Amino acid sequence: MDEYSANLRKIVRSKVWVFSITALIIINTIVLGMETYPSVMSVHGKLLTIIDKTIIYIFVVELILRITAYRLNFFKDPWSIFDFFVITIALVPAQEAFSALRAARAFRALRLISIFPKLRKVIEGLVMAIPGICAIAGVMAVIICVFGLIASKLFGTLYPEWFGNLHLSVFSLFQIMTLEGWPDIVRTVMQQKPFAWIFFVVYILIATFSVLNLFIAVVVDAMQRNQAEDTEHSETKGSDLINEKLDLIIEIINNKGK
Repeated sequence: MDEYSANLRKIVRSKVWVFSITALIIINTIVLGMETYPSVMSVHGKLLTIIDKTIIYIFVVELILRITAYRLNFFKDPWSIFDFFVITIALVPAQEAFSALRAARAFRALRLISIFPKLRKVIEGLVMAIPGICAIAGVMAVIICVFGLIASKLFGTLYPEWFGNLHLSVFSLFQIMTLEGWPDIVRTVMQQKPFAWIFFVVYILIATFSVLNLFIAVVVDAMQRNQAEDTEHSETKGSDLINEKLDLIIEIINNKGK
């Protein structure tokens, strides 16, 4: 059984196998995209459905082979669990009650991330950055809340549709933080409050540029730490392999001396 599992592992790790699965994922993504066009579905709907179902069955077979090859170790790998989740969603019946899950079939395209190591490193770096991102998000929430209170006091009476209360102010400031249409809001407010630009410029400098740079710094730092850990792991693994070979050579020399 161990030999059978080892042979299966060689197959699912082979370049031909990985290339074939990657090509199927790309084809499946294209098919899912074409299914969103009613004009295409009216002409080629049956063919696209057949291709979609065939690829799903191939994915299921591939998943079974990987589970057989790795056994319980399959579920110790987060990316394997992700593949299992995505393929399981594809098998959900197409009833109306499951329409939201069926729409999640688009996640199959994300399997490309689990195949390419470089893409996996990016996602792993983002996951490592989540604690820092949450901390920065908390700081940002406090900043927006404070500026929202100030904006409600300064501009709430004149522009209640934007700053009439705290939640309207927070929403308006969030829109301004994204730099979406903020000049229109600021110029309108400046018609009644000429020095309002000072408030909005200070807010944008703090909320948009400073906090955004903090986000970028946290993500980059997490990716660098992830890369450093991988390098250290590779070096340790290489050192262990060298030591094993040296021990084997010493053992052979000692046996010949005897």
